[in-house]
Amino acid sequence: MTEKLLQYLWNYKVFTHFDFKDLEGNSVEVLDFGKWNTNSGPDFLTAKIKISNIILAGNIEFHVKSSDWIFHNHSQDPNYQNIILHVVFQNDCEIEELKNKNVPTLQLRNHIDENIMWKYEKLISGNQFIACENIFNTKKIPINFHEENVLKRLEEKSVEFENSLSQFKNNFEAILFHSLAYSFGLKVNAYIFRQIAESIDFTVINKIRQNETQLEALFFGISGWLETPEDQHMKIWKREFDFLTSKFNISGLKFHPKFLRLRPPNFPTIRLSQLASLYHQHQNLFSKIINSKNAEELFKLFKNIKASVYWDNHYNFGKISTVDQPKILSKDFIELIILNTILPLKYTYHKYHHEEIADEILSFYHHLSFEKNSVTDGWKKLGLKPKTALESQSLIYHFKNSCEEKNCLNCGIGFKILKEPSNA
Repeated sequence: MTEKLLQYLWNYKVFTHFDFKDLEGNSVEVLDFGKWNTNSGPDFLTAKIKISNIILAGNIEFHVKSSDWIFHNHSQDPNYQNIILHVVFQNDCEIEELKNKNVPTLQLRNHIDENIMWKYEKLISGNQFIACENIFNTKKIPINFHEENVLKRLEEKSVEFENSLSQFKNNFEAILFHSLAYSFGLKVNAYIFRQIAESIDFTVINKIRQNETQLEALFFGISGWLETPEDQHMKIWKREFDFLTSKFNISGLKFHPKFLRLRPPNFPTIRLSQLASLYHQHQNLFSKIINSKNAEELFKLFKNIKASVYWDNHYNFGKISTVDQPKILSKDFIELIILNTILPLKYTYHKYHHEEIADEILSFYHHLSFEKNSVTDGWKKLGLKPKTALESQSLIYHFKNSCEEKNCLNCGIGFKILKEPSNA
C-alpha cells in the first residue's frame, strides 16, 4: 500500500463497503469526500462528514500508518490545523494531538479489496513494455480514449505555440516556418534547424521566396557549408549568400547540422533544400494550410516538393552519388509533418481566434495512416489493431505520459484494471 493509492481509492470511492467507523467505534458518514489536493497541504480539501450526529466540514489527511503524522511533522504545520478526519490504512499508534482535538481516525484496511493492492503492486513493479502488460486486454480501453488523448496532446502543443507567438509578436507565419524547420530536421537536427529558422527574420523569407536558389543559399550559408566552395553550384550559392548577408544584414552566427547516423535521404542538405522548395512553391503557405478542409488538401501542398536538381545526384556538396533521382518527400514524411506541425498549428490558430473546430481537426487524424514505430509495435503485440493516426497518436501520447512514468493511477486503463474484477 502507498499513500497515493490510498488517496486514489478514496477519490474514486473504490471500497468493498462504506460502513465506516472510527477507532472508537463511532459511525462515520462521509457526506462529501472532498477535493483531491495534489499540491502541498492536506490531501483532500472541503470535505464533509457526519459523526455522532454532528456534521464537520474541513480537510482530510491520509497516511499509510498513523505514525506518519509524526514523521511528516504535521503537528506544527498551520496547514493541518483544520483537519476533521485522519484516514489511514493501518493504525499503528495513537496520535495524542489528534485525540485531544477530537479528530477521529478512520482505518481503511478492512474496506479495501486485497486484489486491488495485488494488481497495483504488479503494475508498479513490472519491467514490461507497459506496466499492465500481463493483465491488459483491449476491453479495458475507455470510450473516447483516443479522442481525449489527441485533444490533450493538441492542447499541450498549443501552449508551446502560444509561448512562441508571444515571443514573435503573434506572427503565425513565422511560427509555422520555425515549426516546419524543426520537423524537417527530424530528431537529429530538429533543434539546429529551428535555430537556423529563428535566426532569420521571416520578412527576409517572404522577400526572397520567389527565388529558390536564394532560399537554399540562405539556409546553406547559415549552416556554415559555403565557406570553401567545391564546385560551380556552390560558388553560385555562396555568391547569393554573400549578397543576402549584405542586403539584409544577416548575422554571422553559424549553426552546424549533423550527418552522423542519418540515412542519406535524411541528410540535412536534402531536407533544407526541400524546405526551400516548399516555401518557393507556395507563396501563401500559411493561408493554404489554414484553409485546408481535409487531409487530401494538405497532402497536395507537399506532394510535389523535392530538393533542387543539384541534389538529384548528390547527398553532400561536391560528391556525385551513384543514385541519380529526384529527392521528393515520402508519404510517411509528409504525414509526420502534418501530424507534428500542421494540425497542432491549425488547432492553435482557431483556438487563438476563439473558433471551435476540435471535431474538424480530429477528422483529419481519421484520414491519416497509423504510424509505425517501436511504441505502436508494442501496442500491437498486446492485441490492438489500430488503423488510423488518431489511434497511433493517442497510443504514443498515452505511452509517454502514463506508461513510461508508471502513472497508472491517473490512467483510464489503469483505473478499469484496478476497479474491475480480475476476470473482467
